[in-house]
Amino acid sequence: MIPADARLYDRLFSAENPVDEKGGKDFKSYLNPNSLEVIRSCRMEPSLAGVKPGDHYQFERLGYFYVDPDSRPGALVFNRTVTLRDAWARIVKSGAQ
Repeated sequence: MIPADARLYDRLFSAENPVDEKGGKDFKSYLNPNSLEVIRSCRMEPSLAGVKPGDHYQFERLGYFYVDPDSRPGALVFNRTVTLRDAWARIVKSGAQ
């Protein structure tokens, strides 16, 4: 297994359209503090040792990732671009905006 970091991006805002929100709040009050989660020292398959920045992969049950330009041999960084499940629809349906 080889080490790598994974950057898991989520929605930048906690409201679907923060500019249209009622109540006179500034759009910055809707920033999602959890929009980026960095998981360090992930263990990846040895076959990923030769990846190049910009390469794309699907990690089973996690989503689609690309190799970040910050990557270098022995210090890979993968950015998640799309999850395999859309949690936003579930949030809207539950009314927990």
